Amino acid sequence: MTDHKLPSFWHSLVCFGGILVLIVTGVVVYRISIQVLLLLSITWASIHTMLLGYKFSEVKNIMSDGISKALGAVYIFILIGVVVASFLASGTITTLVYYGLDFIHPAVFLPVGLILCSFMSVSVGTMVGTVATVGVILIGIGAAMGVPLPIVAGMVIAGASFGDKMSPVSDTTNMAAVATGTDLFTHIKSMLYTTVPTFVICLILFSFIGMEYAGQALDTAGIDNFKAAIADNFEVSILGFVPLIILFGMSYKKIPAEPSMMTASFVAILLALFQQGQDLLSLLSSLHGGYSAETGNADLDRLVNRGGIMGMMGTLLIALFAMALAGILDNAGYIRAMLEGILKHLKNVLSLIAATMLTGIVASIATGQSYISIVLTAQLFRDKFDKMGLKKRMLSRTIEESTTLTTPLLPWSLGGAFYSGALGVAVFDYAPWAFLNYLNVVVALIMTAMGLAIFRKEKIADQETAK
Repeated sequence: MTDHKLPSFWHSLVCFGGILVLIVTGVVVYRISIQVLLLLSITWASIHTMLLGYKFSEVKNIMSDGISKALGAVYIFILIGVVVASFLASGTITTLVYYGLDFIHPAVFLPVGLILCSFMSVSVGTMVGTVATVGVILIGIGAAMGVPLPIVAGMVIAGASFGDKMSPVSDTTNMAAVATGTDLFTHIKSMLYTTVPTFVICLILFSFIGMEYAGQALDTAGIDNFKAAIADNFEVSILGFVPLIILFGMSYKKIPAEPSMMTASFVAILLALFQQGQDLLSLLSSLHGGYSAETGNADLDRLVNRGGIMGMMGTLLIALFAMALAGILDNAGYIRAMLEGILKHLKNVLSLIAATMLTGIVASIATGQSYISIVLTAQLFRDKFDKMGLKKRMLSRTIEESTTLTTPLLPWSLGGAFYSGALGVAVFDYAPWAFLNYLNVVVALIMTAMGLAIFRKEKIADQETAK
């Protein structure tokens, strides 16, 4: 049996620091693919691990152990592509936008815009698609009404972030669940406790801000043109909401994510065939390569040309590479060596939650990537949450509140750069108005301090009750 040495604190710091330098330099300076950077990071960590006495075969085994924890995500990520493509083909997404735009009025422009972006992002599971379509339209409407564009952009980012955080077809939501070993819908339900109160606060804030512009005239030309393009290319009816209702209804009934997604996709496919008049062969092809249409409207094209199994392969590779890297850092002892001195000072739930959030935020700032931040933070604090008797959903919720919501506020992140370019507003200009993205952390910490929404393992909960 090979004699393995344990890494020292300084050895661990060099290994971990080298990974951060690789990722930060590659993403921020050279814009290198994150998959390539992760592969280089795995190579760097493997070399350090073999210096501890590990054979290559053993390094490969601990990488495989890390990957095995992400295998359940393979089915989810594939189904995300299927759901998005089928929802687009069935007209579900366009129906949501079509009816949602009817509620736009100067007096309620900001709160309704927040709700519309939220529903849109929950449905399609991506901030990028929401910002690039509905967000751009709302920016144009806000400009015509005289609403400062940073406020409008902040509202769009807040709404899109809510959906990206809460959607069962969001890659970051699934990544947080997989990295912590939490059931997807259990993870989403745990986030409701802190995210819904934050969302209500945001609604109130945007309602008060919007009162100042209630008397402005509404230029409906952009809305009418977009709705006309939808009506010309899709059959719009309330039947379009059925797949969404099925998806969220089954999740409410605690049915696992995979059958829920498959059932909703099957109903969406039927709608695409019989209501939208889609060709079966083309429809099946879109489930693989993504839905594709030339509508004659550039904004609508950006909305509907996406999805499919192949569209999720890049994200799936990131998940597998990240979990392989996490397997090395965890099983070889680097994480324990770095955090041993810090974790022993975390004596209560509030200090643990705060430390986890701070780590997620710092990791997001350093890497500019939600995926890496989610996996690394999960590996760093997983054992401590378990020792304190907290359920896995507490860790997954805390991680997503500090990572997914942080990266849109970073100009050097790929998301921040895209959102700024699409909306025509600098990240630091819209960031103060993206209330949800930083208030969610505050609300979660306050609730933790008050002892609210803390999920403990049954034995620990019984002991607390007895005390």
